[in-house]
Formats: sequence, structure tokens, C-alpha cells
Amino acid sequence: MSEKFEILNLDMKTGDTLKIKGKISGDTNGFSINLGCSSSDLALHFNPRFDESVIVCNSRCSKDWQAEHRHDNLCFSRGSTVKFTIEMLAEKFQVKLPDGHEIEFPNRHSYNKVNYMSIKGGFRVTSFKLD
Repeated sequence: MSEKFEILNLDMKTGDTLKIKGKISGDTNGFSINLGCSSSDLALHFNPRFDESVIVCNSRCSKDWQAEHRHDNLCFSRGSTVKFTIEMLAEKFQVKLPDGHEIEFPNRHSYNKVNYMSIKGGFRVTSFKLD
């Protein structure tokens, strides 16, 4: 079953860190964590894909996807419980993976505030905190 977790009034600002903990489904091909102004305008699309053993990061502007950044440090597995932290900076998003490795993705839209968050696919959120 595909999960969906959505927040429409997140109020994440430059300098804030989002901590997300959850369980990855045992049979999923992947999931995505999305941050932006709406589902069609995303500053960060963080998308681990188990079938490709890759993490894809992207952004979306007026429903159009932009150029993908692909990272091959897929350091977690199906069925595991994981924690991610996403820090929003003026020029980039910094995602800290469960093994401590960090992925940087540019803040292409120069957002200083993000209100929308969704988590889709085979990931069940057990806790999240915005600092």
C-alpha cells in the first residue's frame, strides 16, 4: 500500500531543519519527500529508488520537472527504520542520510520559506520535527 503524508502549513524558513523518522515498507520500489509551495512547485523532491539503487533529487516549477541530480549512496534498505534531516539554507538544501552522508541540492527557486510538505510511496512517518 502506498502511503501519503501531507502538510499544507509547514512554515519552514531559511535556517530551519526538518527531522523525519519513519519505516520504509518491505516491498516498496521507493518513496519521495517533497518540500515547496505546492505539489506543482517543489523546491526539493528527494526520491530514493530501490529498483535503481539511486537517490534522485529534483525541483518542480509550475508542474514542470527540472534537471535531476542522481546520487548512488543508497545507504538504507527496504523494511528499515530511518531518520533524515533536511536543512533549508538560502542557496541549498542539505539532506543528512541515516549513515551521516550528506546530499546537497540547490535552492533553485531561491525560496526563503516553504509551506508544503508531502511524503509519498513506501514510507510511513513515525515522527517529524521542525527546528
